[in-house]
Amino acid sequence: MAVDLSPIDESLLAEIANIHGMPKGAFNIRKDGQLVERHSSANIEIATKTDNPGIDIRIKAGTKGETVYIPVIVTQAGLKDVVYNTFYIEDDCDVTIIAGCGIHNESHQASEHDGIHTFYCGKNSHVKYVEKHYGEGAGTGERILNPVTNVVMEENSSCEMELTQLRGVSSTVRDTNAELGAGAKLVLTEKLLTHDDQVATSTMKVELKGDDSSVQVISRSVAQDNSKQVFNPLVIGEAACRGHVQCDAIIMGKAKVTAIPGIEAASEDALLVHEAAIGKIAGDQIIKLMTLGLTEEEAEQEILEDFLN
Repeated sequence: MAVDLSPIDESLLAEIANIHGMPKGAFNIRKDGQLVERHSSANIEIATKTDNPGIDIRIKAGTKGETVYIPVIVTQAGLKDVVYNTFYIEDDCDVTIIAGCGIHNESHQASEHDGIHTFYCGKNSHVKYVEKHYGEGAGTGERILNPVTNVVMEENSSCEMELTQLRGVSSTVRDTNAELGAGAKLVLTEKLLTHDDQVATSTMKVELKGDDSSVQVISRSVAQDNSKQVFNPLVIGEAACRGHVQCDAIIMGKAKVTAIPGIEAASEDALLVHEAAIGKIAGDQIIKLMTLGLTEEEAEQEILEDFLN
């Protein structure tokens, strides 16, 4: 182990990746820009990049039922950590990738992590990618997370992406891009929670390049206090394809949510739909839960947890 883990580190890992101790199989754990521990498996190789900070993860053809963990934690004040992680998933795989970043900041200096993740999904492969971001600490320093996610999907591949921002992230700019070949299917779910004066901007661009490709984009967000969110997805249909963009947001206090869903058809056989719904929690929902013995605050929290789960 190159870096020892403190109780704070262990708590962060549990929060973002449900890790308790070192996981089994392939994993790479990073803290404050340094390697904590790494293991490859017979089918999944993790290697340090030679051109940029970060790792290459190569998953052999036919690998099924394996999970790889690549969480990052930041506890050093004033640190700006940048990593480039590239996933090469060969044909006929079925794997899960668990990522995410947790920042603990007790200082007045900003702490930042920018993760640039690129996925190459081989033919007929299925990938589930789960990423959670979280911030904590009593300091006034910002906790900044700016993820970039790039996905290239080959013929008949499928990918489920769950991108979640939990509490405590001061500001985030999220950039997601995908290119889908023939028969490829992408389900992209993003969940965001902002509070206080936090700011979150999410931009997506999905290009449906092959016949029978499809994407479903689901954004579910809660904006509390004086926080601000901007959701700006674009789906481009260049073939006989299907795309659906859905944005559901709850506003509380003086928060502001702007949704700018976009669709662009470059083929007469493209079928694209977008919809958005933004508003406060319905009063009858709270009243119904209060009749079951919950306080108004407990009822409100119950609704929010159900909405983001």
